[in-house]
Amino acid sequence: MSVNKNSFKHALAQKQHQLGLWVSLCNAYSAEIVAGAGFDWLLLDTEHSPNDVSGVLAQLQSAAAYPVSAAVRPSWNDAIQQKRFLDIGAQTLLIPYVQNAEEAARAVAGMRYPPRGNRGVGGTMRASHFGRNKNYMHECESELCLLVQVETQEGLDNLEAITRVDGVDGVFIGPADLSASMGHLGNPGHHEVQSAIEDAIRLVRALGKAPGTLTLDTQLARHYMECGSLFTAVGMDVALLAKAADGLVGAFS
Repeated sequence: MSVNKNSFKHALAQKQHQLGLWVSLCNAYSAEIVAGAGFDWLLLDTEHSPNDVSGVLAQLQSAAAYPVSAAVRPSWNDAIQQKRFLDIGAQTLLIPYVQNAEEAARAVAGMRYPPRGNRGVGGTMRASHFGRNKNYMHECESELCLLVQVETQEGLDNLEAITRVDGVDGVFIGPADLSASMGHLGNPGHHEVQSAIEDAIRLVRALGKAPGTLTLDTQLARHYMECGSLFTAVGMDVALLAKAADGLVGAFS
């Protein structure tokens, strides 16, 4: 028995664009619905949604039946959260609010067992097929993918140093918090914010790592891809449901 292959990580390494969807409904049934839609990856969010470890586990299990990769965003750059999500089988983590190389290195440490990192050692967790894979601790690192989220002006100022940290596979540019940090709260479409996002995508790509971002605007998503984004989330399950519900009511108004 071997470690599950992380197709998302390998696709990024081969510069193959991955189309994604943000999943915030915190429900295994709805996660299964979108898992079968044809996206390359789903982001199971715990930062801005009422998700917890058991809820994420159920979503990982429901998505596992489909050819889609499931990434998890912890609520903070915290080794304990990383350990818990990795142990239940998450292979890709998106760590929010990384502002410098030291914080990026801390996130890397949470992905690795000692002596290379500080991930706690468990023997019978889901990630190791409940202990059946005796080599899990020695093999897993090659299939784990770390994405760090840059979403402040300070993070942008340190973007090159963050990107160069060994163990960082990709850098996600967070438009919402970035716009707030740049003085344009609630307006990620501001030209200064957009210019910063485009420049960040190009820099990360030039440094040999995978850049990514999120937008609900189809045209803007295509533009980010043209700039070099390799993992682009183009929608959110909550937004899709709200829009469809509003549209249905509107058809009878």
